[in-house]
Amino acid sequence: MLARLATEKGTGMLYALLCYHDEGVVTSWSKAEDDAVLAKRRRVQQEMVDKGRMGPAIRLVPTASATTIRTSGSEQLVLDGPFAETKEQLLGLYIVDCDSLEEVVDFAKRLKEGESTTFEIRPMRIFEKGVLSGKETLAS
Repeated sequence: MLARLATEKGTGMLYALLCYHDEGVVTSWSKAEDDAVLAKRRRVQQEMVDKGRMGPAIRLVPTASATTIRTSGSEQLVLDGPFAETKEQLLGLYIVDCDSLEEVVDFAKRLKEGESTTFEIRPMRIFEKGVLSGKETLAS
């Protein structure tokens, strides 16, 4: 998965699609509504999976479980909850390997079709590929 970037120079770019939504709206969905959104997204994601270009798709747990670390002067403060005090919260992300910004924009548009989710697209660079539970992540 996404290994081609580690072995072939100039063959693509990793992008993060950051998903923002009103958390109150998302957490109010019934299981059937949530399942319908995820099923639609899986159909769109499958095209990228088939090309070997779909990385992790992650849903963050509700912001009530967040911990924020801020610096105040020389003191580091550990606070409950998210840092941002806005209606829209970062609720998840996708990692995809695309040849162009146009390709990732098209993917994001198809993912959010019929939804009010906001997607922020950012190119990525991997500084450390990392190991999680003995398994290499991303550019393995």
